[in-house]
Amino acid sequence: MEPLLSLRISAGYPGRPAVLQDVALDLEAGGTLGLVGQSGSGKSTLALAILRLLHLKGGRTEGRIQFAGRDLTECGEREMRRLRGREIGLVLQSASSSLNPALRIGTQLREAWRAHADSAWEKPFELLQSVGLHADDAFLRRLPGEISVGQAQRVLIAMAVLHRPSLLIADEPTSALDLITQAEVLRLLAALNRERNMATLFISHDLLSIASYCRRVAILHEGRIVECGETGRIFSQPAHPYTRRLVEALPRIPLAASSLNLATLAARLEEDLAQRAAADVVHPQAE
Repeated sequence: MEPLLSLRISAGYPGRPAVLQDVALDLEAGGTLGLVGQSGSGKSTLALAILRLLHLKGGRTEGRIQFAGRDLTECGEREMRRLRGREIGLVLQSASSSLNPALRIGTQLREAWRAHADSAWEKPFELLQSVGLHADDAFLRRLPGEISVGQAQRVLIAMAVLHRPSLLIADEPTSALDLITQAEVLRLLAALNRERNMATLFISHDLLSIASYCRRVAILHEGRIVECGETGRIFSQPAHPYTRRLVEALPRIPLAASSLNLATLAARLEEDLAQRAAADVVHPQAE
C-alpha cells in the first residue's frame, strides 16, 4: 500500500542553501509521525516545503513530494490552494499570531469553511465540541484576545480539521502552552487521529510530547534525518549519537533498558508529565 505522504527533498534559503539535505520521509494514512529536532534544524522549513509555501520566505525546494498519488512539486498554485486546508491541515504553535485579533471567533471559523465549501456552515457548535470547547453564541462573538491561550489553540485545531483533511501538519502545537493544557491538546490530537483516521506529522523539539503521541519518530539533525523508526525502538535503543543525547536528557528513562517496550515507556512519560504538570500548578512560573 502506497504511503499517503512520501518525500525526498533538499531545501535552503539565499545565503543558507543547505537547511534540509536529502530528507526522506514516509507517512501512511492514519499514521502519526513525530519529527524531532532542535531549533534551527529545519523542522518548520520541511512543513512549509510540503505546503509549497517556502518561496514566501525566499526559500527553494528540490526533489519530490508525493501526496495522495500526486507530486506536489508539479502542482500549480491554484491546485495547491485547493489542497491547503481541505486535504492538508496546518496547526501552528502560536494561536495569538495565527488568529486575526480583529475578527470574532465565529467569523474566522466561517471564513475557513467558505474557503473550500459553497454551502452555508450550520454546525459550529458540533465542531467546537469535537475539540473540547463547550461553546455557545457568546463564545463565537468573542475576539481571540478574549479567550485563553488553550482555547485559542483548540480553535486553531478546529479550523485545521474543519474539512476533514487526510493529513494534519502540527508544527510545535504545544510549545506555547502550560503543561496541563499540553497534555489536553495531545489527548485531543490522539482522539482526532483515531476517530477520523487522519495522518499527523507532529513537529516538535519536545520528546515527551512526541513519545506520548506518535507511533513513529524521525530525528532531524543538522538538516538530515539521522534516525527513523518505531517510537519504542528509537527511545529504548537509539542508534545515533545525537538521538542518544536526546534520550539521555529525558527524566528517569534508562538508556540501557533494551527491554523497555512502548507501553512501559508511554506510562513512564505520562507519569512524569503529570508530575511536571502538578508542580506547575503548585509552583506556577512567573509570567
